[in-house]
Amino acid sequence: MHTSRTAKGVVACLAVIALAAGCSSSGGKDDEDESGDGGSGGGTGVNTPRLKIAMVTHSGEGDTFWDIVRSGAKQAARKDNVQFLYANDKEAKGQAELVQSFVDKKVDGIIVTLAKPEAMRSVLGKAKAAGIPVVTINSGGEFSEEFGALSHIGQDESVAGEAVGDELDERGKKKALCVIHEQGNVSLEQRCAGVKKSFGGSVENLNVEGTNAPASQSSISAKLQATKDIDVVVTLGAPIAAYSVKAKEDTGSKAEIDTFDLNAEVVKRMKAKEVGFAVDQQPYLQGYLSVDELWLYETNANVLGGGKPVLTGPAIVTGKDVPKLEKYTARGTR
Repeated sequence: MHTSRTAKGVVACLAVIALAAGCSSSGGKDDEDESGDGGSGGGTGVNTPRLKIAMVTHSGEGDTFWDIVRSGAKQAARKDNVQFLYANDKEAKGQAELVQSFVDKKVDGIIVTLAKPEAMRSVLGKAKAAGIPVVTINSGGEFSEEFGALSHIGQDESVAGEAVGDELDERGKKKALCVIHEQGNVSLEQRCAGVKKSFGGSVENLNVEGTNAPASQSSISAKLQATKDIDVVVTLGAPIAAYSVKAKEDTGSKAEIDTFDLNAEVVKRMKAKEVGFAVDQQPYLQGYLSVDELWLYETNANVLGGGKPVLTGPAIVTGKDVPKLEKYTARGTR
């Protein structure tokens, strides 16, 4: 595994990470996860006061990426004597309403994604007015400080995109299709823009409905049939990589499939040489460190990153990394 050659300004963050948590099979379920022990067996790691921390994401149905984030958050919650609450809504308005519900419940801290940042501005202002500390993760990092968050934990999406563009050049690719699976998500748009910025070839974006597998696969198939000289498909989420592999098989395309994000299936497909490489932003760390930061802030007034983003990626992983990754992806921590 190697970190991106284009990554820069990475804030070093040392954390003791106990990789013991399993992965939910729910795939980004919509309901609220309100386990009194933060997942299981909580409250034994520290003797600090019991805290209640909520996470609200923009996850859509079936997006297993967020199971890995939650796995890290639950592990930190067990250690930190935290009751961890989780809710999600792919629609910006619904996500904002969920954040408001946790403000009303007077939780001790809120973790939130900023995929569609303007929808979150007002409600995060209300959280700040209520004295509830906020940490942003995964998306919209450039809005984090402006919206009053303590810090942002994730990867720089533009830098990650540039790393992909550089990797495609090394692989001799000439024409890329960048598949955006959620329209309006600023992080996904930044990824494709980063690819276009550094890649020596051409890049065309394709919008698909990421939560509709048949429709997504059909859209990708149609594009590969219509544009025969596409030699690489870049997907922005692990599930879309699987749809693209099937679309490639259906059309007889010779395009390489590469993807952002990692899960057990992507590792399996890299092993089978169906996927060339993946960009790992370490979602487990995003969940773990965000809970840990709020606990540290509440119990010791600590803030990670010194006001700068805490970067968890990007790292480009390939088939040679599969032996190290298989056991971690199988248990839902990578």
